Amino acid sequence: MPLDHYVTLGRSGLRVSPLCLGAMTFGEDLGWGSSVEESQTIIDRYLALGGNFIDTANFYTKSHSEKILGDHLGRHAAKRDRVVLATKFSGNLYPGDPNGGGSSRKAIVGAAENSLRRLQTDYIDLYWLHIWDQNTPIDETMAALDDLVRAGKVRYLGVSDTPAWKVAEANVVARFRGWSAFIGLQIEYSLLERTVEQELVPMARELGLGITPWSPLKSGALSGKYTRKNAGQVKADRGFFLDPFLTEKTYAVVDELEVIAKAHDSTVARVALSWVQSQPGVTSTIIGARRLTQLEDNVKALDVTLTKEELDRLDALTKPALGFPHSMIPWFPGIHNGGTTVNGVYAPPSGFVMEKGDKPY
Repeated sequence: MPLDHYVTLGRSGLRVSPLCLGAMTFGEDLGWGSSVEESQTIIDRYLALGGNFIDTANFYTKSHSEKILGDHLGRHAAKRDRVVLATKFSGNLYPGDPNGGGSSRKAIVGAAENSLRRLQTDYIDLYWLHIWDQNTPIDETMAALDDLVRAGKVRYLGVSDTPAWKVAEANVVARFRGWSAFIGLQIEYSLLERTVEQELVPMARELGLGITPWSPLKSGALSGKYTRKNAGQVKADRGFFLDPFLTEKTYAVVDELEVIAKAHDSTVARVALSWVQSQPGVTSTIIGARRLTQLEDNVKALDVTLTKEELDRLDALTKPALGFPHSMIPWFPGIHNGGTTVNGVYAPPSGFVMEKGDKPY
């Protein structure tokens, strides 16, 4: 499946590529990342392959990421209008200013105006709430975002890094008041981060939010670069992100990925990406390429189709232990409809049923 086999994002008509180009590493302002020239090369190659979905944030590389995208795309109308350009608000770029970040009306409007200026465009296709602001009522946030949509400055809304119950509240409030609601959910999701399957993934599927996973390779732990054989020998530029995850559990997963990759004549990274992309509810997976070679390799994940047996093996290695009430869910069919088959699933009777001859009180 190539990049130009587009999918609609959540409960919307917005068409996006199955892999989204993440721009968090555009710019070298933090001591790591891609140079301006390399960033532009990556953008051009992604677009040439048919990709149309690019994601950034107002404070990535101290806002340089947005500026790079603005210089290369925003100022060129023919290029800009063919791209689904997404950015985020919440991050505070101004130390000492309590209203410089968060999700208040003042912060949102200010952040949007600054992002539009840096991106050199008069509209943002997809505007994400980046990180939940516990100090701002969600109705204030949704009302401010709806105003941006009605003003034509924003086309669609998404939410990232926020509890499922708060996202549900936001969308229910928006729909009852006739405001624009979130259509996308951006969450960390990978073979090494599956706790989102407890609440966030089911919530997104129920409410019609398209899932766009970030860090599908767990900061590079699943890139194939770090293996049991070279443990401790290969150092990462952002070791503080990666080092805590170079554990026996990770090496066991990488070992299995290597076996599957060999069977597909592919790579560890592509197989790990293919697993994420195959998960229920996932629309477009964010790939963050610092080098052109990484982009070229990651895009080929769309050519990998994992078998059910391979998916089952990876699932068995990484399946999370979900807490209450999910720990009780296996009991529910027997309690609800024990002794019958419903939607293709048979459940034996629970231990609380009446026996023949028993009378209900």
